[in-house]
Amino acid sequence: MASTIKSLFGLNDRVAVVTGGASGIGLASAALLAEAGARVAVVDRDRAEAEKAYAGLSGAGHLALGADVAQEAEVDAACAEIAKRLGRIDVLVNCAGIAIRRPATEVSLADWDKVIAVNMTGTFLFSRAAARHMIAAGRGGSIVQIASIMGLSGGGLYPNISYQTSKGAVVNMTRALAVEWAPHQIRVNAVAPTWVKTPFIAGLMQQPELIKRIESVTPLARLAEPEDVASAVLYLASPAAGMVTGHTLFVDGGFLAQ
Repeated sequence: MASTIKSLFGLNDRVAVVTGGASGIGLASAALLAEAGARVAVVDRDRAEAEKAYAGLSGAGHLALGADVAQEAEVDAACAEIAKRLGRIDVLVNCAGIAIRRPATEVSLADWDKVIAVNMTGTFLFSRAAARHMIAAGRGGSIVQIASIMGLSGGGLYPNISYQTSKGAVVNMTRALAVEWAPHQIRVNAVAPTWVKTPFIAGLMQQPELIKRIESVTPLARLAEPEDVASAVLYLASPAAGMVTGHTLFVDGGFLAQ
């Protein structure tokens, strides 16, 4: 029987976890996954904001949790609570992230550690915790990491060394986990967005000349919308990408094609 659009992209009867789900790419991804039929656990360090995001999701059976992705005990506890209250974990989207944009010679070790802890270690901790539940359930699953074009490029428009390093690590972590967990039918992929119109780049958006430069080095000549990235997340999370693992999907308006 030929596949239908609903069977390819629908997520009915699946539980999706989105970290950093209270705003930006995380919020857009949570909303789209819910629209596709998933029950979504919105996880954010700010629980009040997570609850606001949860309240706006379509459908029923969702959950809001507060957790710091860089804290192992909080991550493990959050995944245990999600599995207990929603029954399982089928999809994980690692959106939580931070950036400290400073020249390398001016980045303190404390700031370096903070970025690495959230962007790299936090991604690993949540992936590990979710995969443990997926493996125990024996139904496979899909993990989608939010990487960045800065994980595959030296940038050049402004210094951002800790962010670039952490996102480069996420790209290769994606490959390694995809290979390791393939026997369990857990697919691990990443999305590498360009600059996206979210609170994450609010400071950059206040610099019109910089935004013009960004647009000038982007073949499609615009910044991305959160929904542009969420659409890629839905594809990688869905049955439509059933044979895709270890891949990093660029959502960059052609930036990395140059």
